[in-house]
Amino acid sequence: MKAMKEETTEIKHIHDDKDLICSLCKRCDDNPEKYGEKITLQQHNLTVHYFCLLMSSGICQRGEEDEDVHGFLVDDIKKEIRRSSRLRCMKCKKVGASVGCSIKSCRQMVHMPCGLEQDFIFQFTDLFPSFCKKHAPSQTCVSSPSLPLSCSVCLEPIEPILSYNVLKCPACHGSWFHRNCVQHYAHSAAMFFFKCTLCNNKDQFQQEMLRMGIYIPERDAAWELEENAYEDLLQVYQHCDAVKCHSHKGRKYSSQSGYFEIVRCKLCGSRGTHRKCSNLKLYESDWICGDCKAAVEGKKSVPLPNHVESPLAIRQQRKRLFKNISDLHSSLISKRQCVAATSPEVLMDLAHQISQQQSTEVLVEDDDGVLEAALWVLRQSDFNPCCTLSVKFSQDKHSNNIRSQRRFLRRLVSKLQMSEIFEGPDGSKNLALNSKALRDDLYFEVGSLLALSLVHGGPPVGFFSPALYHSLFNYPTNYRPTLQDLGDTAFAHKIRQIAEAKSMKELRMAMQSASQYLEAAGCWRKIRELSEKDMLVEDVLNFYLIIRLQLPLQRFREGLRTLGLFEQVQMCTEAFHSVFCGPVERLTAESVMELFTVRFSEEKEQQEKENTTVDFWKKYLHECEEGRCAASLEDLLTFITATDSAPSIGFHPTPSISFFSSPDPSCAFPQSHCDASHLFLPMLPSYELFKKHLDYTVCQFSYQEFKKKKKKYFSP
Repeated sequence: MKAMKEETTEIKHIHDDKDLICSLCKRCDDNPEKYGEKITLQQHNLTVHYFCLLMSSGICQRGEEDEDVHGFLVDDIKKEIRRSSRLRCMKCKKVGASVGCSIKSCRQMVHMPCGLEQDFIFQFTDLFPSFCKKHAPSQTCVSSPSLPLSCSVCLEPIEPILSYNVLKCPACHGSWFHRNCVQHYAHSAAMFFFKCTLCNNKDQFQQEMLRMGIYIPERDAAWELEENAYEDLLQVYQHCDAVKCHSHKGRKYSSQSGYFEIVRCKLCGSRGTHRKCSNLKLYESDWICGDCKAAVEGKKSVPLPNHVESPLAIRQQRKRLFKNISDLHSSLISKRQCVAATSPEVLMDLAHQISQQQSTEVLVEDDDGVLEAALWVLRQSDFNPCCTLSVKFSQDKHSNNIRSQRRFLRRLVSKLQMSEIFEGPDGSKNLALNSKALRDDLYFEVGSLLALSLVHGGPPVGFFSPALYHSLFNYPTNYRPTLQDLGDTAFAHKIRQIAEAKSMKELRMAMQSASQYLEAAGCWRKIRELSEKDMLVEDVLNFYLIIRLQLPLQRFREGLRTLGLFEQVQMCTEAFHSVFCGPVERLTAESVMELFTVRFSEEKEQQEKENTTVDFWKKYLHECEEGRCAASLEDLLTFITATDSAPSIGFHPTPSISFFSSPDPSCAFPQSHCDASHLFLPMLPSYELFKKHLDYTVCQFSYQEFKKKKKKYFSP
């Protein structure tokens, strides 16, 4: 039995020598990517390539990992050398062929490097089998790829014909690779980072690449192992950027203290000045550079160009900014593996990128104009997703940013669900194929807005179908599209007729009725048995829900990468499933009670009254749930927190309750402070009065909100 060692293992008394010849393949090449580590045991006068050992047919690991050559004993290696010395290589015709095809009836023997030149496939898993060109595993293509295609690693053109040198991803079927390119990618990315470059599938992709003979090292990525790779991140900015520098020792000089100590911008940290050069006093350490000052004041720090940028240039500039932010956050994650984290924890971690000092103003006419306002802001060339959203509704005289922001994000998610890029029933949407949306890059923009909403404290998305979530994040891994994913459309009706056909006559009639759809999907074919209809339906569903939507899915994923969301969801796909897929859980009395922390006073006499009020509060919640109150649980939560459901990121700060007493109970009404999600409850003598006052307050608030929304319809 052979086992591959982790590449971080240290081996004693072993070192490389480029001039020595491998005792098995008789070559002196030192190429770890192709032949594995080249190892020399000086005391035994023995040199071997590690892959030559792994693939040799007559040897197994009988030692421990730290014995001889990673568990291959010296005596066993010498026996294998003697055995192979009697076997001739079918490529170079020389003796020493230690690798044979694993098919027992096949007599093909080669040196390991010769096997690579003869299109042998070496599987670096299980028993490390080898297969000649005739018996090698192959891939199949479920549909005709759209042209032109390029290698997903080197981006050079690639002919979409599967062969030894051309491979594809088994998950998305849209990512194609040159064998040498994907092997180089695997050697660099290694097990923790090696995944499909298009759909980001990891498990299925790695298994398929191992099956097709790609070696995936069991270690961290090469860039993670490079010594001092992130040393620059530990350096602070040391340069005076004043227009005129007064230091005789140059702009990079910084004294320990005094007028020529470099002070960095307190907002960005990437600009600096000597105190002397910016007229700062000796005790002053707070300084803001010109760029940040202009941003905070809402002005541009550089003159505007004398030409208008094209929409394409603005869009490309915006995408570069989003990609840089996403890459920056992704680089801080050491390994791409699933972690046991909840979705609120992950979103809270992403929210740390948001600057409280800088804000983006979002002007909204009314609830119907939410999506237009969001797209207008997103399309600005200087839009930064890391800025706080400052939302203002034109009809609100007394603007409250928290209340306005939560209202804006709640309405935005509702509007996005009705967007033209989605189709299907409410709560279970798939992507629609829309050429205008592709041309306008609306798929990217909607994905970006959903990412912004989640990280900035918006409600759960809650309207993705299981098929869409699987297409984006490959979860669940064994999910297969079903007829329910198509919704109630004419196309779905025709495909259901095929699936429900009980005889060959019914099946032919159903296929004839859906012939246009079947031809477009490349699924129009002769059916000889009724049992073949299941495979036909599966092929149609795969084409309609996955294959034809590859470009929209790709752009939608790129949008979801805003603020690093997509990568984090991929690491916690199970935790985020309920965030993206419906239905959103309805509020209950118990779930609302769990949201709030009760702040009791220290006086025991006061605590008794407060406990009574808490009992009134719990009873009121249960009556709300049962429909025995004028207000609903959603109305109540909106009154306190400005949202009718808990944000995906959770409430920050945690909603709380405190109490107050009044000399006149008839005038004591509940109050809320939505910025802090805080509710002030009056301590009243009876539950009937408590319920009456709470009903009145919440209903009055709901009525005022209703009047704001409908004001434009009643205006003269």
